[in-house]
Amino acid sequence: MSRLVDLYIYHNEAETIRFLILKRSDKVKYSGQWRMVGGKVCSHESADEAAIRELHEETNLQADLFWTLPSVNTFYEHQTDSIHHIPAFAAQVDPGKPIKLNHEHLEWQWIAARSIADYIFWPEQQRLMRLLASIINNNQLLDEWIIHDQRS
Repeated sequence: MSRLVDLYIYHNEAETIRFLILKRSDKVKYSGQWRMVGGKVCSHESADEAAIRELHEETNLQADLFWTLPSVNTFYEHQTDSIHHIPAFAAQVDPGKPIKLNHEHLEWQWIAARSIADYIFWPEQQRLMRLLASIINNNQLLDEWIIHDQRS
């Protein structure tokens, strides 16, 4: 099992999915890149618990709707000669709530789904964001994907 998680934060504005993206600080991995929330799974937590924790730590937001995407972020990392299979989650949030970034990020913005490729350069992250938008826009979110027990 992967010890990493990805979390895609979104809201639906006038039938347009908007994603919250965060610009990474110069002092952390992937510095200067626009990314989604993500992080490591601690030894005492499940992947979904880690995603909820990361949501709070990185943005101080809470999910109004939290669910697992029916796909994973898969990529090869040549530095460690590792193939990663990272569970991906979605958190619908209230865009009116204040966002408080932690030390990992310099700034944030909401972007429309059509602008994903202008900011997000990792192909699997682009694919997962488009998948999320498609599921919501086509009203195809299955009950089995929704996580009701958000312990954090």
